[in-house]
Amino acid sequence: MIPFVFGGQDFAILKEGAIFWPSQSALIVADLHLEKASWFAMRGQMLPPYDSAATLERLANLIVQTGASDVWCLGDNFHDDDGAARLSGGASALLARLTAGSRWHWITGNHDENLPDGIGGTILPEAELDGIVLRHRADALEHRPELSGHFHPKHRARARGQSVYRPCFVSTATKLILPAFGALTGGLAADHPEIRAAVGKDAAALLPAADRLLRFALAI
Repeated sequence: MIPFVFGGQDFAILKEGAIFWPSQSALIVADLHLEKASWFAMRGQMLPPYDSAATLERLANLIVQTGASDVWCLGDNFHDDDGAARLSGGASALLARLTAGSRWHWITGNHDENLPDGIGGTILPEAELDGIVLRHRADALEHRPELSGHFHPKHRARARGQSVYRPCFVSTATKLILPAFGALTGGLAADHPEIRAAVGKDAAALLPAADRLLRFALAI
């Protein structure tokens, strides 16, 4: 875990694409997109149906690693409103154990605006903790510190003589956009015009590397 200060609070960035908030004992992730493979399968594009289990297992490992008592999922938790009903028995049982074992918070996104009751945890459109807003999509007019997801940011950088394209965080003084946590998610270039419009000036792509953050200024 890499220490990171944001909004006057101490956080830790995890290489898996999540953040931990020690004072809240909270693990925060974005864009799980559970049951994305089954959504494509219903439309004739067959993909390996293991994305939900893989995503939830990674999340379960981070809960143990961090000792988090709260979990915040920043929207697009399922790939569609009916995704929860398509969870396999194993993935459904794992999700039930996770939501029963922590204070679980689902923030809704554009893919899952109408999450069903009965999936465990609390469902809400956004939240504010210690002056920091948690929502799915960054609001360009928001002046409070804000954690969000939605864009699945990625950044291309040189590493050991090779060009690599990796999920990243996008940061300004008041905004922190998380990468997608889901096992089956694409990405948008960190300097894409839509991200530029959401975060404004002086943005940087942050890539966790071992025990430090690599910071790349974005031409925004």
